[in-house]
Amino acid sequence: MSLYGGIESGGSKWECIVGTGPEDLRASLTIPTTTPDETMERVIDFFVREGPVKAIGIGSFGPIDARRDSPTWGYITTTPKPGWANTSVGREIQHRLGVAVVFDTDVNAAALAEHRWGAGRGLRSLWYVTVGTGIGGGGVVDGTILHGLSHPEFGHLRVPRDGDADSFRGTCPFHGDCLEGLASGTALEARWGKPANDIEAEEAWALEARYLALGLLAVVAVLSPQRIVVGGGVARRPGLLAGVREELSALMNGYHGFEPTDDFVTAPELGARAGALGAIALAADGKVDR
Repeated sequence: MSLYGGIESGGSKWECIVGTGPEDLRASLTIPTTTPDETMERVIDFFVREGPVKAIGIGSFGPIDARRDSPTWGYITTTPKPGWANTSVGREIQHRLGVAVVFDTDVNAAALAEHRWGAGRGLRSLWYVTVGTGIGGGGVVDGTILHGLSHPEFGHLRVPRDGDADSFRGTCPFHGDCLEGLASGTALEARWGKPANDIEAEEAWALEARYLALGLLAVVAVLSPQRIVVGGGVARRPGLLAGVREELSALMNGYHGFEPTDDFVTAPELGARAGALGAIALAADGKVDR
């Protein structure tokens, strides 16, 4: 049986695995995200040591260039993460290891994994959201990841900010008070003066639930997925998803008979490994063209 490599490249860490799926993982390694050169060298060393693999899938933080015919295919492009803008990831790994590489966003990879092996099994459509250092979203319909002009940029939706109730201007260097600028882990820390895991104020999490629900409202209205999976470190806050469901229900206000049940907005079944497992699925599918 052919083995595949999976990489979830995140803003704080990279998850590297070798196997064929969640029931067959042969090796794994978590690598802190430091400089591009240092991080990539450790990734290469892992696959040299644990290979060979038939192909490698990469689910990367973005924005990225996933257009196979582009001269910057495989690049992380205009990311605000210091030192990582315009960094060749997919192309570099393909060249260094001499294997086929499939390159997509981390949230698209996670959506594919949850659709195939997790919370989206048996459904036609699924939307996946990650709420961590940043915010991202990706979708799968009939087993195919959604792409268009580029990949979805859920975190940069412009959501309503009540200027009277909320004076925080947002942390996004491009848009200020977009969803990521208002509700990511980075935004939580900047707003409340401490890391998200240390925030206990009820008003902080009520506001967080409100902003996330506003983002999901747009997804429900435009894409109408059968399920929304919400992952990421911030989303693991006890009670947060319940608050998001409550806010989303109020925002929908009974429209079209919609009610966000526990299994409509839910946590990932595959946990923190959804992105890396989705990268294995990308590699196994071998759909390298866009």
